Amino acid sequence: MNLLDEAWIPVRRKNNAQDWIAPWQIGEPDIVALDARRPDFNGALIQFLIGLVQTTTPMNSHAEWQKWYDAPSSIETLKRWFAPVESAFVFDGDEARFMQDFGLRTVGVKDSEFNDIGALLIDAPGDSTLDDNKDHFIKRGFVAGLCPNCAAAALFTLQTNAPGGGAGHKTSIRGGGPLTTLIVATPTRSLWHTVWLNVRERDPFLGSGGDANKTAPHFTFPWLTAMQSIQPEGGETTPIQTHPSHVFWGMPRRIRLDFENTVAGQCDACGRESPRLLARYVTKPRGFDYKGGWNHPLSPYYEAKDPKTKQYDWLPVHPQPGGIGYKDWLGLVLGITDPKKRRRQSSQVSHVLESRGLKEKFRLWVFGYDMDNMKARCWYESTFPLYGLSDRNTEGRRLIQSEVAKWIDAADHSAFLLKEAIRSAWFSQDAKINNDWKLWEFVLATFWSRTEPVFYNMLCEFIVQARDEDDDSSLSPRRERWRKALIDVAIKLFDVELVGAAPIERQNPRRVAEAHNRLCASLRGDKLKEILKLPVEKRVKPLKKSAKAPA
Repeated sequence: MNLLDEAWIPVRRKNNAQDWIAPWQIGEPDIVALDARRPDFNGALIQFLIGLVQTTTPMNSHAEWQKWYDAPSSIETLKRWFAPVESAFVFDGDEARFMQDFGLRTVGVKDSEFNDIGALLIDAPGDSTLDDNKDHFIKRGFVAGLCPNCAAAALFTLQTNAPGGGAGHKTSIRGGGPLTTLIVATPTRSLWHTVWLNVRERDPFLGSGGDANKTAPHFTFPWLTAMQSIQPEGGETTPIQTHPSHVFWGMPRRIRLDFENTVAGQCDACGRESPRLLARYVTKPRGFDYKGGWNHPLSPYYEAKDPKTKQYDWLPVHPQPGGIGYKDWLGLVLGITDPKKRRRQSSQVSHVLESRGLKEKFRLWVFGYDMDNMKARCWYESTFPLYGLSDRNTEGRRLIQSEVAKWIDAADHSAFLLKEAIRSAWFSQDAKINNDWKLWEFVLATFWSRTEPVFYNMLCEFIVQARDEDDDSSLSPRRERWRKALIDVAIKLFDVELVGAAPIERQNPRRVAEAHNRLCASLRGDKLKEILKLPVEKRVKPLKKSAKAPA
């Protein structure tokens, strides 16, 4: 089975029919999207296709990029691109296998040393969960057999998102459960356009990291030979030890699927009948240990201080509890320049906005696992509107970046005031309340959700209407509109939906009244105006009375 020839990728066509295609079919114009049952498979498969095209395309100018964006590559062209790397995508051979450790074998391995195939899934319950009978949501044995197509998707999903697996089982190049951001057209045009929008010209890509002179295949596809050809035993793998394309094909986990013992039946992932279901695999610790300045083109990064070296490093962003919302728009789309919370958008997002010069409307597709060490808490997925952002020049985007930062800081401050008011209304001053309590997560998520429509309406207007020469005075009316929206939502949530919705006999009326008054005063006070750079009324301090002279 070769993953470049096999029709193993689930897609949806324009007539809403599901189909399975080989990678060289992605240029067919009626294929609109990936269509796996599991959203994490779709997230991994789109990265598989982007990585495959980026690794193989000879395209090296914007003119060439534009040509293939306007008229998708033909089947013959894609087959020609993929042919040189075909041997790296054998999935069930006797020697090298796609994303499987070159040195592992399944023949002669004791049954007790195999893992159930369901453990490939990131949200599968771990050993401690099973031992404690806590598999309430994802049940043990729920996935007992995977067809080769779904096994390939599951394996790539795991290697791309690998969380810490304990005792020497390494994380992915971007750590456990990285956030991925992709530019997509609005409305969706085709699967090809989604892939091609996230591919760069060859020379700039090769210069973005790694060692382009390492052209031997195993420096890109690490499963083609023994791991020690790249990483010394007990060592680490840094970008300079690999080809730049390796960033798409990282293999932190040492795994070998058991193709020798399969049965016919229904796949537990896709529901289709298969003549050979895979039921188990072997794994060993101490796989590729990715360290150093990896820069994945599809991930945003944040700046953090290393506690050991005291140096600042750029680390991949990961989803956090509470989901993905407009509070994340700025950091993922334009980046954040505030030294205390500096972020940069993915290099591909930056490249599209700065260099493509496209006049279409686009969205940002954002997805990833929120991980708690080895445990998957949630899969988050969202899309952000970009409106006409690609039409704006560099100065225009900087103005938008600076202004939206104020809006989000103001919303963050308002959410904090609401949370503190609810705490004061419901609990005495000396009560010990856990800041990680799910209630606070709900309160904050509700506030961000209720203010989101106003944010996007204002953002759309601003992107279209903003002028490079705008200053505080010309921007004040919009800022005041946002301030009033934040105040109205916060007070309404307190009065009607949160504190006000609780039975009166269970509340302390005095505490509620004091918390309400304090919330209103804080929201209408100077701090929110200062964040938004709105005029603050200067208060004249009363003169001190002079001391009376002694009689």
